[in-house]
Amino acid sequence: MVLLMALATASLSHGDYPVPWRELVDVLMGRPGASPQAQMAVLDLRLPRLLLALLVGAALATAGAIVQAVMRNPLAEPGILGINAGAGLAAMVLLVALSGLSPAWLPLAGFAGAAAMAGLIYALAWRGGTSSLRIILIGIGLGSVAGAGATLLTAFGEIRDVQRAMIWLAGSVHHADWQTVETLAVWIALPLALTLAIAGELDVIRFGDAPARSLGQRVQLARALLIVLCTLLSGAAVAVAGLIGFIGLIAPHMARRLVGPTHWRLLPVAAFTGAALLAAADLLGRTIIAPAQIPAGVVTAMIGAPFFAYLLWGRRHAAA
Repeated sequence: MVLLMALATASLSHGDYPVPWRELVDVLMGRPGASPQAQMAVLDLRLPRLLLALLVGAALATAGAIVQAVMRNPLAEPGILGINAGAGLAAMVLLVALSGLSPAWLPLAGFAGAAAMAGLIYALAWRGGTSSLRIILIGIGLGSVAGAGATLLTAFGEIRDVQRAMIWLAGSVHHADWQTVETLAVWIALPLALTLAIAGELDVIRFGDAPARSLGQRVQLARALLIVLCTLLSGAAVAVAGLIGFIGLIAPHMARRLVGPTHWRLLPVAAFTGAALLAAADLLGRTIIAPAQIPAGVVTAMIGAPFFAYLLWGRRHAAA
């Protein structure tokens, strides 16, 4: 919480128009001493951007914790299910193949692509039931197919449309406004609450199917429900911010180090950690080479790739 408060203060005060902390307090408290420029910079531009980064980071981190438990794979994140690839392909179709449509349809298209991909993966993985291994393998395969489709559209699309699509695929919260923040908050509130409410199911399912059944869990139903919650969270985040990777991988690991593997404690800490990570990535991206801005998704990739290599190195003897 202290880290989040520090990041929030830095995000709201730093930028092309610096806002001193006393004036920042005046703006946030609604006092008359703040200048119109400071009010516009904080309330219309930076505060919606900060809140959107916090919400997207929390959603991706919670989805990552779900995937790691359901798949029993500490290297998993929402992208391993192909959900992000489905959202990316849908966005490419809208922006490149159907460029005449309004960009206002982009969030809906991104979520529809994520949901369709999740449903297709689960249907293909069903053989009188599902298994984590089948879901992972089919998710990787379909994700590759979706990636190939997006690449094909990139190769033959109009340059202007392709550039717009690539900016979205890079992942960013620079376009944030209050309507987007409110929509995402409403959309993810119920999935976050349900995930926390059934945290005990995550504790059980991570032991494996046979032990979970012996403890009385209806494994197939629990797995399906958890994948639906993951899809709702990840799909909503991707729909409003594009493809932002590694938050769902890093945040659950950091939370696990802080509070242990029990999910009723891990989930809220992972959500706060993911929110802080994305807020920090967005702050770095817009200030490190100002006035130019680096998309938050690029910053998280630069942080996440070494972290993934660290995890692989730490588990190099795991099979033994």
